Amino acid sequence: MSTALHWLKSSYSSNEGGNCIEVATQPSAVHIRDSKNTGPTLRVAPGTWAAFLGLARRDEVK
Repeated sequence: MSTALHWLKSSYSSNEGGNCIEVATQPSAVHIRDSKNTGPTLRVAPGTWAAFLGLARRDEVK
């Protein structure tokens, strides 16, 4: 049985068609896509996504 993904857009994104990504999470995967395009998507493990966010937050503080 397939379930629809619930896509979330970055809070930094405007509604004017700017460049951003959307993310949909599931227990076993995190799906990532360009907000202007519904496909293709990138799928990564939740631990990989958490590591990426940790690095992004660390660089933001600099």
